[in-house]
Amino acid sequence: MRTVLITGASSGIGAACARTLASEGNYRLLLCARREARLLELKSELLKDFENIEIHTFVLDVRNRDEVFDRIENLPAAWKNIDVLINNAGLSQGLDAVQDGNPDDWDRMIDTNVKGLLYVTRAVTPLLKQSQNAHIVNLGSIAGKEVYPNGNVYCATKHAVDALNKAMRIDLLPFGIKVTAINPGMVETEFSEVRFKGDKDRAKSVYHGLTPLSGEDIAETIAFVLSRPAHVNINDLLIMPTAQANGTLVNRK
Repeated sequence: MRTVLITGASSGIGAACARTLASEGNYRLLLCARREARLLELKSELLKDFENIEIHTFVLDVRNRDEVFDRIENLPAAWKNIDVLINNAGLSQGLDAVQDGNPDDWDRMIDTNVKGLLYVTRAVTPLLKQSQNAHIVNLGSIAGKEVYPNGNVYCATKHAVDALNKAMRIDLLPFGIKVTAINPGMVETEFSEVRFKGDKDRAKSVYHGLTPLSGEDIAETIAFVLSRPAHVNINDLLIMPTAQANGTLVNRK
């Protein structure tokens, strides 16, 4: 039975990962996010749907360095045997040209997508070193492989995740810790609604005329990656909807 820590687990890809891995029957779920009510709702759902599932939740804002280290250090002893870390917490804010961008939006993206990922990884790695089957999965993006108009800072943060994923593979190699980057194209979750700060109509228009990926599509891919034999590591995966060729070219019908 492997213990998996999922950040940003209260919705979207994080919640889908929790559901998918719960269905596998061989994971204990350590779930964290900022929204406690959503976490508890997910926990209740999973306990109802899956027999004998073990779940521990805790509130965490990955942007807060002291909070990250304190929460990980003070996990119950039974939940410190972490085997898998899924660095899922991330977001985008705004879609403006760099000369028109809001520095508060920049800070939130950098603090969450880059610094938050670093804080959690640094706090959890000493625990992963004790595992015989350790794996880190970093959620990147097509935005980490190319740059699109008005994506400037978000693209920069996901390029940083791409670089950090490669660096982790190097630095953690002596400890046998696998590291994988999952880079989705368009996934219909709360992502666009958060980007457009609650403008649901604008968010919905992003996916108009095509079938985007779902959180479940990404979760199933992560489950596959985690199921590979000990001698196999999938370093980097780019996953796109059939209707999307790159960051900007989409076939809408």
